[in-house]
Amino acid sequence: MAIAKAVEALEAGKVGRIVLSRPAVEAGESLGFLPGELEDKLAPYLRPLYDALSDRLSMKRVRTLITEGAIEIAPVGFMRGRTLNNAFVVIDEAQNCTYMQLKMLLTRLGWNSTMVVTGDPQQSDLLPELSGLKSVADKLETLANVAVVRLGDQDIVRHPLVAEMLGVL
Repeated sequence: MAIAKAVEALEAGKVGRIVLSRPAVEAGESLGFLPGELEDKLAPYLRPLYDALSDRLSMKRVRTLITEGAIEIAPVGFMRGRTLNNAFVVIDEAQNCTYMQLKMLLTRLGWNSTMVVTGDPQQSDLLPELSGLKSVADKLETLANVAVVRLGDQDIVRHPLVAEMLGVL
């Protein structure tokens, strides 16, 4: 949903760019040494963002928008020190961010920008006490200009069997 809204905002001219970020955290197994340039090493972590973009745009269009700078995909570690003006920012897999990482990311929000933070606190690849998503969401929920949306099993838009499985796992 977040990426669909980001693409919609870009195509409507409401923002000048989309910035997508997610933590480079392994899902419980070690990938070991990955050969190649930095982009090659990060590609496995960022692949889900490319998949979501290609659900809305052709990969040719995605590559063109990336080349033009209208879409930027960056790991969380590369976001420090930036101000993201005129952008639709999506922070994906935020359950794999620490409290301090989320604080840093949230403070990147610039003028004429929207930020959507997605994540499932139940599926963190960090130790439970290290994930900052729940505590950040609880604190931000008290702000009038911030919406915290908590989705349930009925909101799953994947294969119907996924919702059934999650109901028993």
